This record gives sequence, structure tokens and C-alpha cells, in this order.
Amino acid sequence: MNEKQLAAEYSVNFIEDGMIVGLGTGSTVAFMLQRLSERIKAGLNITAVSSSQATTKLANSLGIKISKLTDVDEIDITIDGADEVDEGLNGIKGGGGALLHEKIIASISNKNIWIVDSSKLVKTLGKFPLPIEAVKFGCTHLCIKLESNGFKPCIRMKGNTRLITDENNYIIDLKMENISNSAGLDAKLKSFAGVVETGLFYGVADTVIAGVGNKIKIFNKKKRGQT
Repeated sequence: MNEKQLAAEYSVNFIEDGMIVGLGTGSTVAFMLQRLSERIKAGLNITAVSSSQATTKLANSLGIKISKLTDVDEIDITIDGADEVDEGLNGIKGGGGALLHEKIIASISNKNIWIVDSSKLVKTLGKFPLPIEAVKFGCTHLCIKLESNGFKPCIRMKGNTRLITDENNYIIDLKMENISNSAGLDAKLKSFAGVVETGLFYGVADTVIAGVGNKIKIFNKKKRGQT
């Protein structure tokens, strides 16, 4: 069993009967959905909400019924992947193009769990390109503006065409190398007209479950005053 699958399957242990569960997006989440499907067939009763059309399609194929976000007041637990996670449990997400929905789902979740393999654990964020979601209108001009402010933007492609998100926007990937202040960078990027959301997720994850070799490592957010 690979590290992704190890972390993904372990995370399903946190889901309890009667919970409202947020489902993230990506290859690691796909493993989680497989295991969740097995538990549902064995009698687990949950309400699930999805962060993307891709996750909804996969969940439906596995017999996991998806409810509308408008039908729930809050989410008990959300399980999602991450492209990078630093030592403070800040992360970069959006490699799958669903960062906007993922951030909305996370914002109304009582507990957020990220599932990753060991390659996603980093000391400092930034080696993975930082995705931002931007409206189509004026996107080329936005890229020029970003470039003039020292960023290295690239509109994400899917084959020969620009990738379109579930909200009918574009994804711009920024080559960063090193991100020392996630909150400050997030605020700066959102000050550019046309930027809808960024892939910087800081202070979001409560728990990170990592597959490391053939073992599980669990990292929990430090409580205030905890060292």
C-alpha cells in the first residue's frame, strides 16, 4: 500500500455515524472515498457534501450520496488532500483546480483533516507553484500586473485549452520558491482585481495525516499557549 492510500484509508476512522462530511478533491481523496464507500455499505450513515464535480462523480459511482451544500448548516469534518504542508500546518492547495470550493467547504467545517504522502511535508511553502483562481475577464491583463509586481504567473492549461474551474474561472499558477508570510501574501494577491481566491490555506488544518513509508504520522494544530 502506498503512502497516499495509507493516509487516506486511516482518515476514515475519524468519521462517525451521523456526521456531515466534507469531501475534498484529488488523487489522495480518491483512496479515501473508496474506503468510505466500504464503510457506508457496511452500515455507516453520513451526509456528504462535495468540493468538486470530479469528487461528486466519483462518489456517486461508489454509492456515496452527495447532498447540496445549501442543505447543511455546518460540516462536522472535512477530509481533503494538500499539495504542500509546512511545520505550522499551513498549506498550498489547488493542484486539482478546486481550491475555491475547497476553501469554502473548509470554512464551515468544525474539523479539517488533510491527508498527504511524505513528499508533501516541507519546512517552508513555495516549491509547489501557488495556484490562484481568477475570473476570465481581464485575466491576461491580471497576469501582466502580477508580473510587474515580481510574480511569475502562468495560466494553467488542460491539453491545448485553458483549464476551466467548476465556477467557470481560470487558474493562474505562480512560481514562488519560498513563502515566508502566508497571510500577508494571501492579502496582497487578493488586492489584485480579478483574483477570486488563492491556494494559500493557513490556520485551516486541524490535523494532518501523513503516510511515511509504511507508517502513519499524525500532526495536530497547536492550541494557543501550547509549545
